[in-house]
Amino acid sequence: QVHLVESGGGSVQAGGSLRLSCEASGATSSSECMGWFRQAPGKEREGVAAIVVRSGYAHHADSVKGRFTISRDNAKNTIYLQMNNLKPEDSAMYYCAADTCDPALASIAAMGLVLGGVSASGHWGQGTQVTVSS
Repeated sequence: QVHLVESGGGSVQAGGSLRLSCEASGATSSSECMGWFRQAPGKEREGVAAIVVRSGYAHHADSVKGRFTISRDNAKNTIYLQMNNLKPEDSAMYYCAADTCDPALASIAAMGLVLGGVSASGHWGQGTQVTVSS
């Protein structure tokens, strides 16, 4: 079992920045890919960014490219989401996820997590709220 704990959410004004963290514990060796998803009220959960833990290959959704950056610190079993130039439409509950993937696929593996979602054997954190005011 993998346990994920997010932190770093909060309220900011448009144009501001936040950095989310997600620390993983437990059977992390089976979670070759980790990522961030978000869900706003009344909307479906969507993939934001994902990263291949071993190599660092990453993929970001088009809606956040150039503004958000996912990264990882393997020594701390932690991934981050640096969010710059935040917009009101970025307001949502942000969830960390961990899942199996094929690291040999590099950034395609990360893209698969963002676009395809988390499998039934994947793991979710409890979420952290991000609110951006105009």
